[in-house]
Amino acid sequence: MNKHLVALGSALLFTASLPVLAASTTELTVTGVITPSACTPTLPGAVDYGKISVQDLQADRYTNLERRTLQLSVNCDAATLFAISPIDNRAGSAIHGSAFGLGLINENQKLGRYHLTFGNPAADTPSTLLTRDEVNNRWYLLFDDDAVRPNDLVALGSLTDSGWIPHPLQNATMDITLHTAIAATNTLTLTSEVALDGSATMEVKYL
Repeated sequence: MNKHLVALGSALLFTASLPVLAASTTELTVTGVITPSACTPTLPGAVDYGKISVQDLQADRYTNLERRTLQLSVNCDAATLFAISPIDNRAGSAIHGSAFGLGLINENQKLGRYHLTFGNPAADTPSTLLTRDEVNNRWYLLFDDDAVRPNDLVALGSLTDSGWIPHPLQNATMDITLHTAIAATNTLTLTSEVALDGSATMEVKYL
């Protein structure tokens, strides 16, 4: 056999047996949009349940407190596409994972929880309350009795040919109702006064 062909064949065989080398670098992409408009959310004060006697609480199940409603207003410099995201500042202290917490006793006893519901929207344009399904990435109706979980999105919008979609607004208001409950007292150490310590932030998310 031609010696040149033998050498070429050996070189090709050696090349084919080499491992495919993976790239040793990868890229980070940073994207976003800067909006000239700004929106300011406002809530009128805090919810204070005053002093609650231990004798008025259930020992073996949670005790529902009176519902309280506040009005959230959002005012923007111009018509802006936005949503509200409630953030639980006491995350991990709620007796239900989908609710907001009221703080801890002795660092590990969960004092209770509160759910948030939204209602009575009013805005520059007739609007319906919407929330987004993160799994399917679509908006759908938010009913008055639907509990909004921490970090959910709540927007105001309308029905279009493509379904429910938020629309830009300059001024809007909506009611936020707290459905608060104290944990069963047989799970708590209540030998001295204990303060309810719920805290949430209403963050404007620009869409």
